[in-house]
Amino acid sequence: MQDRKRKCRIIVFPMSTPSNLPTDAAGNGRHRVRSFWTRVTEGLKVDQLWGQFVSEAKSSYSLYSKDVDWEEIQQEKNKAKRILFAAWGLFQAMLMKLSPARRVLLLIAIVLLVFQPQFQWNNGKVNSDFGWLGALILFVLLALELADRVTMKRDLEIAREIQQWLVPDQPPVVPGLDISFATRPQNTVAGDYYDAFLRPIAPSDSATPPLLVVVADVAGKSVPAALLMATFQSGLRALSATPESLDEIVVGLDRYARAHSLEGRRFTTAFLAEINPATREMRYVNAGHNSPILRRVTGEIERLETGGPPFGIPLFTEHEPVYPSTRVQLGQGDLLFIFTDGVIEAVNDRGEEFGETRLILCIKAAPNESAVDTLKRVMTEVNTFVGYARQHDDITCLVLRVTT
Repeated sequence: MQDRKRKCRIIVFPMSTPSNLPTDAAGNGRHRVRSFWTRVTEGLKVDQLWGQFVSEAKSSYSLYSKDVDWEEIQQEKNKAKRILFAAWGLFQAMLMKLSPARRVLLLIAIVLLVFQPQFQWNNGKVNSDFGWLGALILFVLLALELADRVTMKRDLEIAREIQQWLVPDQPPVVPGLDISFATRPQNTVAGDYYDAFLRPIAPSDSATPPLLVVVADVAGKSVPAALLMATFQSGLRALSATPESLDEIVVGLDRYARAHSLEGRRFTTAFLAEINPATREMRYVNAGHNSPILRRVTGEIERLETGGPPFGIPLFTEHEPVYPSTRVQLGQGDLLFIFTDGVIEAVNDRGEEFGETRLILCIKAAPNESAVDTLKRVMTEVNTFVGYARQHDDITCLVLRVTT
């Protein structure tokens, strides 16, 4: 009897195991599929993926359409021929973006896919359809282009890390002043620059080192603008470490920028301000930059426009440009918002710009909140307006609020 019970136990136990295997296998399979799909989509929903695709398609079309002679195409009266010529022009523009070897491979792949030539051997057909070879060539071309893109992206990521060393990751702690800043490059690296620091040496007209606040924008985008931004940062830091006044620093920056502006093609707009931490008196110069918004505690809006042309503009006379400065008294509750043109020129899918009117209304309606909250609210407004449209320029903002 004892042996029979033992046998029953042996029979019952294995029977329960196989019944669970299909369910577990199916569950694991579904989990792997979901995990793979999450990695591919990065958690985005279908409508978000479609919006991102449409935005990227429009951006790519703009890139290729610049190389098409649309005036010549429009002269063709036949609509069907116009469409054909436009498609041919876009194809040639795309083809010429490749290296010569890859152009030839692409043409061979297209011929194989379209005409599907047959191969004869000993009066018998062998692999009569060569479309698979064209598809294989296209896959190889895609792999080569992806390899180039990954290599370039890795180099840009290194450049971005270097660029991040040039700007502060945390605002300085100054009693009575609340500062916050944010930047979002159009590409991996940017031509925008922001900084806020206490000068190491007080100018001759000041008893204590003032707070220097600056936002600058080098003309252009990506790597060339980022390199010139680095030279601007080094020049500013070197000049601010001397007892020179703000006016003298601005003149020095203009001379330095002219020496590196490639005959004016890479000029720099900037807003520089010195704030006395004790008296809250601010002295500023606007070098062709978007006029910052100063919102008084009463709700009144002031634009800070006093200054001169952008740095690096070539001289057409013997006289250097003049950069007059002016003084503004800041009071408790006042808010200073400094930005680059990427904020107001942010474009949505309909081609509309965010504009200064929306930005001013957003700043004017700002409650008594921290600088970080104000910055987040403005960036959220811009993001909501833009939607899935691709960013066309670097975006940088700096917010300074007087708390006491």
